[in-house]
Amino acid sequence: MRLTIEHSTHYSYDELVKHSTQYLRLTPQESLHQHIISWELALPEEAVQTTDAFGNILHVLTLDRPHQSISIKATGVVEIAEGEALDDGTHEALSPLVWLRHTPLTQPDGAILAFANLHWRETAPLESLTVMMGEVLERMPYTPGGTDVKDSAAQAFEAGVGVCQDHAHVFVACCRSLNIPARYISGYLYTPDSAHVAMHAWVEALVEGRWHSFDITNNTRNTCHHLKLAVGFDYLDACPVRGVRIGGGDEGMETVAAVQRMQGQQ
Repeated sequence: MRLTIEHSTHYSYDELVKHSTQYLRLTPQESLHQHIISWELALPEEAVQTTDAFGNILHVLTLDRPHQSISIKATGVVEIAEGEALDDGTHEALSPLVWLRHTPLTQPDGAILAFANLHWRETAPLESLTVMMGEVLERMPYTPGGTDVKDSAAQAFEAGVGVCQDHAHVFVACCRSLNIPARYISGYLYTPDSAHVAMHAWVEALVEGRWHSFDITNNTRNTCHHLKLAVGFDYLDACPVRGVRIGGGDEGMETVAAVQRMQGQQ
């Protein structure tokens, strides 16, 4: 499936910002799952491209002149493979054991530990996690506005509601508590429903020597509609745009992402 992506982010400030730095994980990488046909970032200044500790493509955008707004746009065309994305991690620099580390956003509490152990069967790990994925969604129905971006897995699990970020944090917490390496994925999702949010988050878990994808919000392991941008321990590591600034007062942010299937593509 060939997809076109347009993703715009606009920041506005009540007062002049003296200095700001934006960390952009907005550039996907070539893999067996996705072939990057074209990709471009439109930025107010030239950014420094590097690679972060997780292997993501990272652009660092620094504005050291006074400004009251920032506009960032990513556009591209990507070919997505059919079926579930599988990766044995052969070309990865990090040990899988790294992905057992908990963070404040993914630290399991007693309720999450009990939930994970209830659904875990050591003799059927992939099947157990697939069932657990559905149970997380049933326990936490997709509810926009029901949680805050700063809420942890434990807080969202207790609230019993969430969005894709919360679902991913809870599932990652479950996996790591079961000694299964798991990582948070940020990216885009194609759906024929134009009202659906195109920005998305899901999880990859290492089961029987391969990384398997789990889209908890959609209760599926099939990622033929998913475009992967970045990986991390949690949302803070993998979010597409994150920054710091000096000055500016109150901040407003508007982000719009559209993912469409190219005409004539299956």
